[in-house]
Amino acid sequence: MATIYISLGSNQGDLLYNLQRAKEVLQHRQWVVLDVCSPIYVSEPWGKINQPWFLNQVCRAQTELSPRALIRFFRAIEYDMGRRHDEEERWGPRIIDIDLLDYDGRVEKDHIVEVPHPRLHERRFVLVPLNDIAPDWRHPVLGKTAAELLAACPDTSKVHPL
Repeated sequence: MATIYISLGSNQGDLLYNLQRAKEVLQHRQWVVLDVCSPIYVSEPWGKINQPWFLNQVCRAQTELSPRALIRFFRAIEYDMGRRHDEEERWGPRIIDIDLLDYDGRVEKDHIVEVPHPRLHERRFVLVPLNDIAPDWRHPVLGKTAAELLAACPDTSKVHPL
């Protein structure tokens, strides 16, 4: 079993329902078993700022799926919940966003998968909840813990507990 970290976000529709539904579907066939999830945060948009604020959460989980299979699984869940990657603006509003932040400390990059997530260390909306559940998690490329990355994060966007 691999230990993974997942980021969930939503800023369209019933935000709390979207996060809960995504977590339920993730675990439906026990392909992903959630160990612990952070509190939910209200987060200022990152990248494209003139849109509704997000609800964000980070979860640690266990899986036997490969990173590629996980990404395909995440995209299928997003699609089933109404997200259309090909129709949306980059960093724009979305019903649900499921990102693979880390896969067992592996470093991997191809046309489907990139772990660790390439921008996790630049985003408060990821680092704040990640620090809640795994302050000692170490970035496999940068070598810094979640707590150290949060302390040095250049992102000044607002992230508040729900």
